[in-house]
Amino acid sequence: MDRRHFLFGLSGAALSHLEAGTHHPAKADACIFLAMLGGVSQIDTFDPKPKLAELNGKIMDWSKEKKTDQPNLFAKPRKFVASPFRFQKYGQCGREISELLPETAKWADELAVCRSVQSDNGNHPAAVFQMNTGFIIPGNPSMGAWVTYGLGSANQNLPAFVAMPDFRSIPFSGAQQWGSGYLPAEYQGTVLRAASEPIRDLASPNDVDAKLLAAERDVLRTMNGAYGAHRADNPDLRARMDSYELAYRMQTEVPRVLSIDAEPEKVKEAYGLNDPVTASFGRRCLMARKLVEAGVRFVEVFTPSQSWDAHGDIRKNHEKNARETDKPIAALLADLKQRGMLPRTLVVYMGEFGRTPDTPAEQETPGRDHNTRCQSMWFAGGGMKGGSMIGTTDEIGHKAVENIYHMHDVHATILHQMGLNDLRLTYYFGGRNRRLTDLGGRVIKELQA
Repeated sequence: MDRRHFLFGLSGAALSHLEAGTHHPAKADACIFLAMLGGVSQIDTFDPKPKLAELNGKIMDWSKEKKTDQPNLFAKPRKFVASPFRFQKYGQCGREISELLPETAKWADELAVCRSVQSDNGNHPAAVFQMNTGFIIPGNPSMGAWVTYGLGSANQNLPAFVAMPDFRSIPFSGAQQWGSGYLPAEYQGTVLRAASEPIRDLASPNDVDAKLLAAERDVLRTMNGAYGAHRADNPDLRARMDSYELAYRMQTEVPRVLSIDAEPEKVKEAYGLNDPVTASFGRRCLMARKLVEAGVRFVEVFTPSQSWDAHGDIRKNHEKNARETDKPIAALLADLKQRGMLPRTLVVYMGEFGRTPDTPAEQETPGRDHNTRCQSMWFAGGGMKGGSMIGTTDEIGHKAVENIYHMHDVHATILHQMGLNDLRLTYYFGGRNRRLTDLGGRVIKELQA
């Protein structure tokens, strides 16, 4: 059974067909998704609120705010918190960006910013699931799995979907965040580490004869083919056999593609590989560029779990995480543009939700709590309109009030730029056609080139 045919239903009698390929002309061949876990504060990065400077320290009345995902946080008096960071305009577009991100800000004219994205749940595990799979519960396919299910692989010697978590603290539920859910297992993400050995035990032992290995592989392939021919209704078995074949092909391709140490010193410096603060994220950003250059469809680069979760001290927390990510992200954009790859590579920057304009009144070092009502995120490259912006929040940055978009809309936009219609990209499971965007999303057309 090839990748175009899958069996569904309890009886195994219903046959579904998917033609691997685009629904419409694609603007992007690959996507690099930069997952800022924990929730970046929109008020301190891309959505300045001068009003908070006037209200700083004053008690805020949340008595009219009946709906909240965190009732305990709002049971006690709360005070406004002004941003401790200065903003200034960058680029010909005049985009206001915080001093937290001086390197990314230099690329203001390449960023398509949305300030009004909302999500459904203010708890980290559920929110991270929604960011990655479209739903707040586990068990659903990830974005990368949907993309590779729809488009297939562009390089048969590399996985089509790669996930690169920060192993200091991986995302909630780990592999489920890059899993295939109810899609065939062949579409799950392959994990790479930011280390000298990105995939453990990929290389054969030095004392093993290559010809003997090839002979063993041929015998195994013959046996697997005979066994699998009578079990065409078992996609997990097919995926397991395919994974062994891919592992063999990767033995030569991965070391060649990810030869970071052979990169020029100026490239290593640009990504911050020589600085322990930026080395981890920088190495993974560089790996992401090399992977998409080699034909990988979807690469997701994670910060540590909850890294941006600034409940206690917004200045200390965001300064730390901005230092780790700002320079590598700017280097990624510069590298993609210099190589002529940015027009066909979609870069996405976002977290699972935004943050509140206030903190508990008793908090000595002001922080910010979870906020599902608005967050700022951006796209770059991949057919998006650099220097554009959409979305308005209220004067304190508490909630979106104009041009409101949902996480489903972000997913619909990513799929659209890659040539996929989110309503047509379906998989029959549990009695109905399933989608990344559930009942559908709206493409953020205002940000398209």
